Amino acid sequence: MAQADSKMMVLGALAGVAGIGLAVVCYQGIRSRRRASCPGFYLNRANAQGTGIMMVDGPVLPTGQAEVLKRLEALIQCVSELKDEMKALKNALPTLQDQVTEELRGRSEVRRASPLHRTTPTRRKRAAGTVTGSRPGGRSSEEAESEGGYMTALTDSEDEELSDTEQSDEEQPEKKLAVLLERVDRLHQGNECDKRESIKILLEHREEFGQNSAFLWRLIRAYCDVHDISSTLEEKKIQAETGKKVGEEAVSLNPMCAESHQWYAIMCGIMTEYDTIQNKIKYGYIFKDHLDKAIELKPHDPMSYYLLGRWCYAAAQLSWIERKVAATLYGEPPSATVEDALKNFLKVEEIQPGYSKLNYVFLGKCYKDLGQMEKAMDMYEAACLADAVSKEEEEAQKELDLLSQALGM
Repeated sequence: MAQADSKMMVLGALAGVAGIGLAVVCYQGIRSRRRASCPGFYLNRANAQGTGIMMVDGPVLPTGQAEVLKRLEALIQCVSELKDEMKALKNALPTLQDQVTEELRGRSEVRRASPLHRTTPTRRKRAAGTVTGSRPGGRSSEEAESEGGYMTALTDSEDEELSDTEQSDEEQPEKKLAVLLERVDRLHQGNECDKRESIKILLEHREEFGQNSAFLWRLIRAYCDVHDISSTLEEKKIQAETGKKVGEEAVSLNPMCAESHQWYAIMCGIMTEYDTIQNKIKYGYIFKDHLDKAIELKPHDPMSYYLLGRWCYAAAQLSWIERKVAATLYGEPPSATVEDALKNFLKVEEIQPGYSKLNYVFLGKCYKDLGQMEKAMDMYEAACLADAVSKEEEEAQKELDLLSQALGM
């Protein structure tokens, strides 16, 4: 509060006291005139044993007028006390500005710390429009009564704008991430240039969103895509190794994210192409463990069942020597049957009929191995009619040719 504002407030109070003093002067003049016109009536302050009123040779004062005089007597006493209070207020003026400033700062901090403060701007604006009356000159009654009140309202408005800005800043990263993930999902469905653009975008934002599991599993997926389109063996191996490290980070960051487990399993499957026999078997176990976890967390994802079917079919085809090596290294060789593989491939069709060309191919292979040739032929025909996505087209055609030979077609 400015020194001039404090003086104005004191002057207003003094004006009020002056008005009361004027009323007292008028009262004393009236009393003098009455004493002249009614000489028999006067106040006797010296009579300690009496009532304070003595009647001398004059007419009797009506009861109503006596009550008015008593009230005026009390008013005079109040004026005297008010003068003392005004004197004390005048002495306190030098420190009044500091006290008001400190109080306003405390209220501002409480509002900023309160979680409800962010939701109040509209309500305050409406309240200001409906409760506070307006006066000529565009100023509200609250502003006219106290400049300090106006300053408080201005501070509230500034705090509200700041709070809205802070809230917008908090929401901005979430919106930015959502837009980014939507974009890379579209690029994942595109051509080779799109896939390279996808991993480039993700790596540019790695530092900003690297602690988000939805971001990380898409980065693993991008490494898988780039691995598939890489032209040299060395480049493929680098992409696989880097993607596997990201997968380890993703499942460690959020063990409850099904997609992280799924794509980490895929990366471990890719790594079997570039490592030693011992590590290949190790990656096979890791592959199975994380696929099981992905299915546990997200039991209606056809991709996980397809991958698990492939693992079961590969485990069922292991030779005696391969099982011996696995048993020597890990104590227990991978165990699965063709029936296990068939069960998973059928689950894929149950969840999403016509899921992929390769799923039809492996259904045919399972039926052929189980001696159900008619069903195997049906799956072969379905595979021939199905379209293959660009990623699996080469593998699908190779497996389809092998099935055709096995069926004698």
